[in-house]
Amino acid sequence: MSLKAKIGKRPLILGSSVLGGALAGALALAPMTVPMAGAQPIVVKQPVGAPMSFADLIDRVSPAVVSVQVVTEIDAEEQYSELFERFRGLPGFEDFLDRHGDDEGGDENGPREGRSLGSGFFISADGHIVTNNHVVENASEITVTLNNGDELEAELIGTDPETDLAVLKVKQPGTYNYVRFNTEERPRVGDWVVAVGNPFGLGGTATAGIVSADGRELGGSYNDFIQIDASINRGNSGGPTFDLFGNVIGVNTAIYSPTGGSVGIGFAIEAKAAKQITDKLIKDGKVTRGWLGVTIQNVTPEAAEALGLGEDIGGAQVTEVTPGSPAEDAGLKRSDIILAVNDTEVDSSRKLTQKVGGLIAGTTNVFKVFRDGSMKTINVTVGERPTDPSALTGQPDDESSKAPESKSEKGEEYFGVSLKPIDATVRKAMGLKANEPGLLILDIDHNSPFADAGVLEGDVILEAQGDILKVPSDLSKVVATADKNGKENLLLAIRRGRSTAFITVEVEALKELNAH
Repeated sequence: MSLKAKIGKRPLILGSSVLGGALAGALALAPMTVPMAGAQPIVVKQPVGAPMSFADLIDRVSPAVVSVQVVTEIDAEEQYSELFERFRGLPGFEDFLDRHGDDEGGDENGPREGRSLGSGFFISADGHIVTNNHVVENASEITVTLNNGDELEAELIGTDPETDLAVLKVKQPGTYNYVRFNTEERPRVGDWVVAVGNPFGLGGTATAGIVSADGRELGGSYNDFIQIDASINRGNSGGPTFDLFGNVIGVNTAIYSPTGGSVGIGFAIEAKAAKQITDKLIKDGKVTRGWLGVTIQNVTPEAAEALGLGEDIGGAQVTEVTPGSPAEDAGLKRSDIILAVNDTEVDSSRKLTQKVGGLIAGTTNVFKVFRDGSMKTINVTVGERPTDPSALTGQPDDESSKAPESKSEKGEEYFGVSLKPIDATVRKAMGLKANEPGLLILDIDHNSPFADAGVLEGDVILEAQGDILKVPSDLSKVVATADKNGKENLLLAIRRGRSTAFITVEVEALKELNAH
């Protein structure tokens, strides 16, 4: 098992369309008219059984769906430098640059106009519109087109890049048809859904399908996605997916596609999360998230067994505590397992991130923690999440954070690894506290269970079963104790560079190796 998470490269495509200058003329503002409607969200009576047609539903909700046209400014110099880098090293390319130059000078390298298309939908009678952040990112002008063809100027109210959501508001006063989020219940796999949006700039396009899966994770820490098979394409980004009552169950955001077009795998941000974020954007123009100041990982069944927690219990295990963070101030420690926040169960590191992100900075919250074989309650006053929390750890590049070479040093061998206590040089290189103990791995046998678990030469073992390791013989004592207590797995805190992760090694495999 590798210490580093391997993330496959998926051809996920954000659904906004980017167009060239050929469409500039099509974006001229038409005479504006404002559709009048009562200040109530659109509601549709669900048909009994499978619908013979979605026509009534689409007729009712379409007036609330808009096409979003965006004008952006693109830094031409940056754009072309990225393009040139793709060709560097090819025969003759450097000669071409010598003849023509990297920099043409003048206005050629100034900002250039770009255009993109997306979708959106009204969520209030006074003209607030939800769309994706990536649709309106770096926008200098925003125009929305209603389903009757009217084009209205819109202003950006707020964006949240972490969830890829944004809120606009039309500048023209009026009363607009709008829809509401379904926050009362999550859709079930197999439920009918209808997506309406602006694929490829065509406008007013409706497709139907079912919920294919729920709770998808596509990167990022704050979104759970609904997977749908209703066809969505480039330009559908920011558009709504409806249930049969005409309520929004998701905000269309991305597709999985090897071709660039729809293959029936689309993803929408779940409605409850979308409403929470858009409400904050309307109120404050931004989203301020709570911050704990820890690095965490999921608790595996093997880790839970090693700690006596029960194999069917999840949680988030603390691997590092940021100095000066709310977590350190409250007394959270490495190896703590967080099981609940304010009586809400936490079954994974992702759920903890989402839960803490939803807390208000400055509030005190109750964390249920498993430590040293017993449950503890810790009160934590969360802070405001920094723009770049990782910068607070001061992590250098990989080269400078490696343990110094130690080929000529001799260590004590246990379980197929050669070990020695770390010194001040290693502590400094790996960002450890002064006088913090640990065992540096000088060499490792490829047949060792540690090698099978992904441990490498140059790693440092900080803990075993929660016990600190000062000298190599400490590891042997911990293994003996774990075997005596009937443990199947040994839980180790491994430091690599300036990151810590927990892994497990089978106790029986260590015993067998030691017996030989």
